[in-house]
Amino acid sequence: MKRIISFVASALFLSFFIVSAQGMNNIQDTAITKDLQVAVFDVDITPPKDYKMPYGVALNTWDMGLRAKGIVLFGTEKPIVLVSLDWLGIANDCYDEFKRSLAQAAGTIPEHVAVHVIHQHDAPYPRDCLNDSFVLSVIHRLEMAVINSLENAISITHIGFGEAPVHKVASNRRILGEDGKIKAMRWTVCKDSSLRTEPEGLIDPVLSAVSFWNENKPVAVLNFYATHPQSYYGTGVPNPDYPGIARFYRQLAIPDALQVYFTGAGGNVGAGKYNDGSHENRGVLAERLADGMKRAWENTKQVSVISSDIQWTFDSVVLPLDSAKAGEVLWKRYKADKKVDIQCLTIGNEARILFMPGELLVEYQIAAKKMRPGQFVAMAAYGDLSFGYIPPAAAFPQGGYEVDVAKVTPEAETVLLNAISKLLNDKTK
Repeated sequence: MKRIISFVASALFLSFFIVSAQGMNNIQDTAITKDLQVAVFDVDITPPKDYKMPYGVALNTWDMGLRAKGIVLFGTEKPIVLVSLDWLGIANDCYDEFKRSLAQAAGTIPEHVAVHVIHQHDAPYPRDCLNDSFVLSVIHRLEMAVINSLENAISITHIGFGEAPVHKVASNRRILGEDGKIKAMRWTVCKDSSLRTEPEGLIDPVLSAVSFWNENKPVAVLNFYATHPQSYYGTGVPNPDYPGIARFYRQLAIPDALQVYFTGAGGNVGAGKYNDGSHENRGVLAERLADGMKRAWENTKQVSVISSDIQWTFDSVVLPLDSAKAGEVLWKRYKADKKVDIQCLTIGNEARILFMPGELLVEYQIAAKKMRPGQFVAMAAYGDLSFGYIPPAAAFPQGGYEVDVAKVTPEAETVLLNAISKLLNDKTK
């Protein structure tokens, strides 16, 4: 069996090399115009039956499968690739391979590729993608999708920005007692009615929508919202849960614009206050999230743009780790001074969009927005998930699940906030 997988891997990597070379030629030919352009791609990434997921082996398929949706933005100095997958996670060398492969397909560099998961739990989390024929096939199909999308790239004349609060979806999972310590965890499924009566707690209720337009025609919409994306799970049936359903509702409403969804800094946020685990709640939460997406869309204000309005910056940092919790693979990367990219898409003077690693707690997103008051700031977390939960320093003495399993030390907050501040306040932009 290992020989068969090795053969598949070798064949796929050979095809990677061929199609990537084609991709670089295509992007170079297209970018000569220096027009700002967007290409969109959408790939089915549902695992086959018997594929092992973290919360059960895949037993069947659902009415809706898992997708990888994204855009290639080019006409700038180097193309930019943004992609969101309906998977639980991608980490370590596997994450690096996704970035490397998509960069080659788009004719750019890995630092200009942002790969994120939405973090649904009835979904894959590959640990060793180089020996996983399904994951290798997904990478290959994503490469092909990126390359093929370049042939249908569309000029962008305007970018839109919209925001709206989402009602009765998000609530903080960490409930503090009078002593300032965690007295209870309100999980995404919360059957304890007394915990559901507790206040929402600290959340960012705002859903942010960034849309790309060719004159009056929308081409793509990127939605950003911070909460865990589960209603219930452990079914053995891969599904995109309520964010995927909400995204599908919006795709039906605006059929010509690709709908992409990113989970923000929702590591300590879930639907627990509004979700007792009843299966009917999946549809209820989807409708509420879709309503927030709709109102953000309706609140959109467009600005005209040219390629020089778009800037992509990144800061590569080393996150300090707890040696007792990091695990062998991550600790080895840390000792080798392996860095992770903190990335930012700047759109003129109007907006900054951050692309972050790990399961950031919502405090990071709120802090980022406070750094640019009055400006449109959005955040996608759940990039490289090798770091797991990344609490702020103040959370560590409080205790609680996120702190108990955190692989980083409290000093990680300073590293991340410094990188965020640097990117948000780059004086050259």
